This record gives sequence, structure tokens and C-alpha cells, in this order.
Amino acid sequence: MSEINPFGGRVVHLTPADVKAGLEDGTILLVDVREPNETTAERIPGSVLFPLQTFDASALPDPQGKRLVFSCRSGQRSQKALALAQAAGLPYEEHMQGGILGWKEAGFPTDVG
Repeated sequence: MSEINPFGGRVVHLTPADVKAGLEDGTILLVDVREPNETTAERIPGSVLFPLQTFDASALPDPQGKRLVFSCRSGQRSQKALALAQAAGLPYEEHMQGGILGWKEAGFPTDVG
């Protein structure tokens, strides 16, 4: 599903199942915009930390042909990250709906500690 997010940019909402499939088949680079203390406690396996608090769109990791997808705790900060990336002229539009809370609710594993 695609729409305009609360921060003014176009956003495509991916389900945790969509993201899990993309991580497994190597087509998605998941960028977690939570803070280091949050990701140290628990994170989605294979995700890359890129905190929103110090977000610099020009320093985003190169997805190397993969789809760059943002995630966070519940789905709000990932939409903010999308808006910041789009404001910098980057073509990213996807985030994981529900964040890591949705991921866990779907029964998918996390790395803890």
C-alpha cells in the first residue's frame, strides 16, 4: 500500500512478512533508525543501525542493488527517516509497518543483547 506519510513524503508500507522474505532472499537492506541503546537490547537479524537522532541522508549505506527499507520501534520514526531521505533527493519510499513490535508480533526472531 502506498500513500503520503504524516511527514509529507510518499511511503510504501511493507509488512514484517514482506521484509523477512526480502532479508532471506537478499533483496532488502533493512535500515533500523532506532537509537543505539534500543538496538543493543534487541534488533532484527541482518538490519543495519542508522539512528534517526543523527540522521544524515548523504551517509546512508549503499544498498548495492537491494531495496533500502527503513524500520524502527513502531513505524513512526521510519516514516520520518523516509521523509528526510526524500527531502535530500533520495528515491527511497519503503518502510516496515509496525516496526520491530510488528516483527515480534508476527512471531519472527530477534537478536537480543
